[in-house]
Amino acid sequence: MAHESFEDEEVAAILNEKYISIKVDREERPDIDSIYMRVCQMLTGHGGWPLSVFLTPEGKPFYAGTYFPKHSRYGRPGFIDVLTQLYDKYKENPSEITRVAEQITKELEQSAHASGTERLSLEAIEKAYRQLSNSFDAVYGGFGGAPKFPIPHMLMFLMRYYQWKRDERALMMVEKTLNGMANGGIYDHIGYGFARYSTDAMWLVPHFEKMLYDNALLVITYTEAYQLTKNERYKEIAEQIIEFVKREMTSDDGAFYSAIDADSEGVEGKYYVWTPDEVMNVLGTELGELYCDVYDITEEGNFEGKNVPNLIHTRMDRIARRYRLTEEELCEKLKEARQKLFADRSLRVYPHVDDKILTTWNALMIAALAKAAKVYERRDYLQMAKQALSFIETNLFQDGRLMVRYRDGEAKHLGIIDDYAYLIWAYIEMYEATLELSYLQKAKACTEQMIDLFWDEEHGAFFMTGSDAEALIIREKEIYDGALPSGNSVAAVQLIRLAKLTGDFALLEKAETMYKVFQRQVETYESGHTFFLQGLSLLEAQTVEVVLFGKQGDEKREYLIQQWQHTFAPDVFLLAAEHPADVADIAPFAAEYEPLGEETTVYVCENFACQQPTTDVESVAEQLFE
Repeated sequence: MAHESFEDEEVAAILNEKYISIKVDREERPDIDSIYMRVCQMLTGHGGWPLSVFLTPEGKPFYAGTYFPKHSRYGRPGFIDVLTQLYDKYKENPSEITRVAEQITKELEQSAHASGTERLSLEAIEKAYRQLSNSFDAVYGGFGGAPKFPIPHMLMFLMRYYQWKRDERALMMVEKTLNGMANGGIYDHIGYGFARYSTDAMWLVPHFEKMLYDNALLVITYTEAYQLTKNERYKEIAEQIIEFVKREMTSDDGAFYSAIDADSEGVEGKYYVWTPDEVMNVLGTELGELYCDVYDITEEGNFEGKNVPNLIHTRMDRIARRYRLTEEELCEKLKEARQKLFADRSLRVYPHVDDKILTTWNALMIAALAKAAKVYERRDYLQMAKQALSFIETNLFQDGRLMVRYRDGEAKHLGIIDDYAYLIWAYIEMYEATLELSYLQKAKACTEQMIDLFWDEEHGAFFMTGSDAEALIIREKEIYDGALPSGNSVAAVQLIRLAKLTGDFALLEKAETMYKVFQRQVETYESGHTFFLQGLSLLEAQTVEVVLFGKQGDEKREYLIQQWQHTFAPDVFLLAAEHPADVADIAPFAAEYEPLGEETTVYVCENFACQQPTTDVESVAEQLFE
């Protein structure tokens, strides 16, 4: 609509004469986007962007829609017709427009305060699993048809379901999807990183835009899958994504940019696609033919006469036999080819980079880097995470208040629940990667501020906006896990994790309340709340709290830590320190425990009911992680 309508003089003349036009960046003001997207869904039955909402002077909505062509066609009302007719109706009968706007606002308020009657049961987890299983694409992986989005938190949910139930189908769905995406054109096989979604069911042709949040979530997902399966391909993909983010989405200050456009020179995908001749010119005939054979580069093309490199139908063993190579030799040749193609592609006109630094997305990338640093023992990833975290702490707090975004030296817009919840997630992951208690202290302080600003004392759960924020027509709560897990979902899971690490039962009680408040919303569509349901499994299942006392560098201590860090064990929480006094402030329950002499000592607890302490670290590791 930007080119078709908003830059069109005829449309602009109507807008300027009859309306006050306000353009909102939904990434800078997700609070505004969330409210009016809900209006669109109420009025039309669906949502999406671009979003056009028509408001009274008081900001109350009376009409909404997504894409409008300039002129009416294909059964869609045209933007000019909509603008003209709504203006005429407002002039002829303003009281009717006001009545409609008041009714919509009333329904919004009622939905914002809707609450369940009892806490969600484990049946919600089972229903979410069945819904995912029923919509699973057994051929290419993923869920549903085209367009197909990665939605990594669904895979994170399935991995936890597998660990809990040992249901092989759950793990199969994860692996099939991760393999399908990594082989598809949605993955950039030359420069790395994932595009936002696939336009088809087979992950072949992407919408070429690359988002920071997708790639951060996928680092976490591939890393957890590596922990679970020890499949080296998953580790390789996670490390390649991080290489891409470091190279192309990182500012000089170490913070992370938001997105890279799909278009180059005004043409979608131009930067990323190839013809056989272009490949041959770079690689020569012999290596070029091999590369085209492996990556599906043909004269016919798979995207508008050109080619998106992919491995969807490739069998490396067969290719190796055909070219009389070992698989190792084949991989070396492809590595050489990729480097040459990458260098050549770098000479093309690069797509526009959205250099906004968003707190939520940066915190998510920090969490991803910390997890990868922990699992792969990569100190460079930890350094990247620390630098980005330092940037947030230095530039995105104003008078102690977290802000939404930073750009051109300016932090702007009061942070919403997502900003706080995701930053707490980052702090907890940083603690798990380093076992430095200062990160737990920061997580606790951030949690206290989050509760002060966003908690609904009357009904429970977190409002999207703080008590100090600009007054909008409603103060909304969001729980749906869309492309990103909702702020309430992330907050609930982090409250539980922090409670399990610190023994703060008040945090658990708040989480319990949330699983009652959102009961009705979740039960309308369980698989749309898979991140939130991760927390429910932590509340219901037997979690293990491990308290470890021992000197840094001690062989037994390091052995247990390494086993824990390398294992997929989201239900095991490790509190580590040299002495009980070290944890007195952050985890008072553990300060009462005593080490057995000078030896590394372990307390193993289930839901805070602790066994006798032991120095037999190997047995504890075997019991928990094998």
